[in-house]
Amino acid sequence: MSKIKIVIDGMELYADENKTIMEVAEEADMYIPHLCHHPDLPDVGGCRLCVVEIQGKDEPQTACTTKVEQGMIVKTKSDKLDNMRRLSMELMLANHVDDCTTCPKYLKCELQSLIQYLGVSTSRLRRTLNAVNVDTNNPLIVRDLNRCVACGRCVRVCQDIRGVGILGLDKNEEDRTYVGVKGNLSLEDANCRFCGACVEVCPTGALQDKKGIFKEGNRNDVLIPCKHECPAGINVPKYVRFIKEGNFDEAAAVIREKAPFPKSLGLVCMRFCESGCRRKDINGAVSIRDLKRFAAEKDSYKWKEKSFRKERTNKRVAVIGSGPAGLTASYYLAKLGHTVDVYEKLPVAGGMLSAGIPDYRLPKEVVESEMDVIREAGVNIITNSKIESLTSLKDKQYDVVLIAVGTDKGVRIPIPGADLKDVYVNIDFLRRDLINLNIDMKKSVVVLGGGNVAFDCARSAKRLGCEKVSVVCLEGKDNMTASSEEIEEAKEEGIEIYNSRTFLRVEEKDGNVIGILCQEVEDFHFDENKKLVLKIKEGSEHLISGEMIIFATGQRADLTPFEEIELSPRGLVNVDDSYKTNIDGVFAVGDAVTGTASVIGAIAGARKAASNIDIYLGGDGVIEEELSSEQTLDPKIGMEEGFAKKECSQYQCVSVDKRINNFDLMTVGLDEKTAQCEASRCLQCDLRPKLTKAKFWTEYKIK
Repeated sequence: MSKIKIVIDGMELYADENKTIMEVAEEADMYIPHLCHHPDLPDVGGCRLCVVEIQGKDEPQTACTTKVEQGMIVKTKSDKLDNMRRLSMELMLANHVDDCTTCPKYLKCELQSLIQYLGVSTSRLRRTLNAVNVDTNNPLIVRDLNRCVACGRCVRVCQDIRGVGILGLDKNEEDRTYVGVKGNLSLEDANCRFCGACVEVCPTGALQDKKGIFKEGNRNDVLIPCKHECPAGINVPKYVRFIKEGNFDEAAAVIREKAPFPKSLGLVCMRFCESGCRRKDINGAVSIRDLKRFAAEKDSYKWKEKSFRKERTNKRVAVIGSGPAGLTASYYLAKLGHTVDVYEKLPVAGGMLSAGIPDYRLPKEVVESEMDVIREAGVNIITNSKIESLTSLKDKQYDVVLIAVGTDKGVRIPIPGADLKDVYVNIDFLRRDLINLNIDMKKSVVVLGGGNVAFDCARSAKRLGCEKVSVVCLEGKDNMTASSEEIEEAKEEGIEIYNSRTFLRVEEKDGNVIGILCQEVEDFHFDENKKLVLKIKEGSEHLISGEMIIFATGQRADLTPFEEIELSPRGLVNVDDSYKTNIDGVFAVGDAVTGTASVIGAIAGARKAASNIDIYLGGDGVIEEELSSEQTLDPKIGMEEGFAKKECSQYQCVSVDKRINNFDLMTVGLDEKTAQCEASRCLQCDLRPKLTKAKFWTEYKIK
């Protein structure tokens, strides 16, 4: 396309014939005042702030709607233009609240910035504002029409960019122009897609995200909360969209870009992504974990063709511990070309994935299939090999040692009777077969603790034939650390839960356990020294009967082989930001550093540790890889009837009578049709950051 020459404020510019004066000025980083203009939207010239004088024209023209012509001479500054702009601004302000400091957009408001630029005062205006109630009825967006300047940006982005078109300009009883929902419906009933585009382009505080929907931080990160909440930063919207489109291989590849355990995560991930999902405030979060499981089960491993594998180095790394942290770090270090040996003290690799989480939640064959991929990368896993000291590894001439032992030691609360026969700790009970622990199962069991591990113990005991299983914990019913699904499924299986209890002693008769003596707790907190302070209900001492007690009140790492390593006050390994310990060449990662955490958290930390170890060994530390195809994002998502009311679909549990007497996987994943339907519930939050962020006048080079 041929270029034409125009002059703006004495500056010669060359532009395409179809461009407007505003577009040419923006390309030259030249500021022309505007409010209704947005670089992504069709222009309407409604605010009249972008008026300019054009040589040969009798009247000023709006820069956003006037096309450039060959030889056009434009003036953006004059007394006449200043007066016109001030008048337009004053008319807007006459119908606008003036309590800027209470507005969430204070100091981030385009209107406020323009008032400053134009030097407008509200003192000479006759106020015409008739206040209306702020609309907080919908779950995600606050609509404060007292701050609306009727610029129409939200209307245009909804119609022209998103293709939804539920917003429109209307007049109220006082003849005031305002933006409303067509038909005066609620956003849900109007089939809003809740993409947030209207909020993003609003220049004032008229449309706001509800407080707490997004966290503070980098805009492009926090606007995609599912991805932001994931410790590993998995691109959730991308793989959910691939599932919706029926491209299941690509969905699996997206997950594999950040995590080598997608199948395991699909079954036991803590679902941080779902806690951030904006859809949860409408009618339930998208079932992201179930979609991850679906994609992983459909994986045909085509992504391997794109997976990087660097040339072999002469560097050797020893990894102590084969849990998700140790194996993830090993996987990437092997791909980076290093020789990696993983030492595991148990007869099976996988850490808590294989030797902690019961098979009814995570079958061992699932973990084994994922470890096969890690072995294919060149990782050498040595089982039945407990490392007694760092010296023993240094003698084998490793360049780096990575401690990734995890927290696999159960903790007994120091109360009378804790060492009686038939009193066990959580981890020993869960891996009883692997450590040859012969347990004489009783008819009644009491599990002490309120976390997921406690419920793993309780539900395992039920499957081993215990008739009565009780979970007793300090936390109240609404503050238990176990997931809600674990709690509800345990109740279905007949497990009794006793909340707000403290433990006095394990009671016995003739050397046999008969229960746990408890008191009811009215309240508790930790003092400044992190000591537990309890408020006990007077006269509440009572016995919860059971012939076996399992302590599931916490775990710790066994760090006795590493006496040279500096520990934190919490008894964990001290590391710097690069996961280095106080000993050169020795790194640490996972629960040994953080305390008992999540599988996805361990994976995220291990990725960073692997990168830093590679740098230490002379590499570039780059482990990022694009295993999935580039995805074209269509901003025009269109209207969908009943979108806000589409019900959530989750995994289904096998009926209690069919699951209670065995350790078979107790959940059934989504089928193709259901998975695609669930994926279509996504609000596509990743579209919002694609909208151009409006610039303030201070950000332009030429003002």
